[in-house]
Amino acid sequence: MAAIRFDAVSKRYEGGRDALTDVTFELASGELAFLTGRSGAGKSTVLKLLGLIERPTRGAVIVDGRNVSRLPARDIPAYRQQVGMVFQDNKLLPDRTAYENVALPLIITGTGEREIGRRVRAALDQVGLLDRERQRPPALSAGEQQRLGIARAIVARPRLLIADEPTGNLDPELSLEIMTLFRRLNEVGVTMLIASHDLPLVERLRARRIALADGRLVPVPEAA
Repeated sequence: MAAIRFDAVSKRYEGGRDALTDVTFELASGELAFLTGRSGAGKSTVLKLLGLIERPTRGAVIVDGRNVSRLPARDIPAYRQQVGMVFQDNKLLPDRTAYENVALPLIITGTGEREIGRRVRAALDQVGLLDRERQRPPALSAGEQQRLGIARAIVARPRLLIADEPTGNLDPELSLEIMTLFRRLNEVGVTMLIASHDLPLVERLRARRIALADGRLVPVPEAA
């Protein structure tokens, strides 16, 4: 499990655009929270900082008591093995089977073939795709492709799972299915931060919200 703390984090991109300004929040180990706000509010930047795709301009990103924003480049691959990432567009390899897509993170880290088989099938089973392991992504539905992306994100048993608009391309029924799957994964102890602009869905799940507007934290309105 992973505890997260953003300590007065700001991010300015080239050209002078401020994506985040003095953002401070904490996420407890094993907690599930939704990062909400309109497009351009800074949600994706928060996730990129956690995945070390970007570094903050000021402030500290703390994971399990360690300032990961100062990790040397040589330590980033090991850190990322503990972070599962789910994207709106899946980033699946269309010419590889479902099994091969999920196995890729384990192959990169040199996991043995027998252990890869065990973990990949366990991950596919968790997302309800065990019977689709030989199918390639184009043969899967949009919801199945998103579940496949989640299986790939969890196959290495990460302590932290981050997701950027994982239901953005799905209809309401499939969106609820995906979010329910995240909830189930969280119940076994994975810390999760999910970016979403779908407020009705987030409110339906009754999870904590961290709200952004123009790169700053804003109060979350009380539920009716």
